[in-house]
Amino acid sequence: MDTIRQLVKNHVLGNPIRLGIMLYLLPRGRVLFKELQKVLDVTPGNLDSHLKTLEKAGYVKLTKVFADRPRTAVEITEKGAEETGKYLRTLKSLLTGVM
Repeated sequence: MDTIRQLVKNHVLGNPIRLGIMLYLLPRGRVLFKELQKVLDVTPGNLDSHLKTLEKAGYVKLTKVFADRPRTAVEITEKGAEETGKYLRTLKSLLTGVM
């Protein structure tokens, strides 16, 4: 039951879109907003809302990069990587007990 409580308490990663964002960022480190939007198949407004939640929690950092025009880059923070890893280990522990 403690494992389930740990998962439920994490309101940030408990959302499938936010977890998807973090899982996509984990091996890549940094990606452009448009890439995330395309991969997750969400609207710009929806993605922006989820990124703001992740940024407020300190899991990601948003920066403007300039190529041919300004773009938004999304970068996973050390805290974000640690918390995502912890969340996944907790999930794995829960699933190991069930399977």
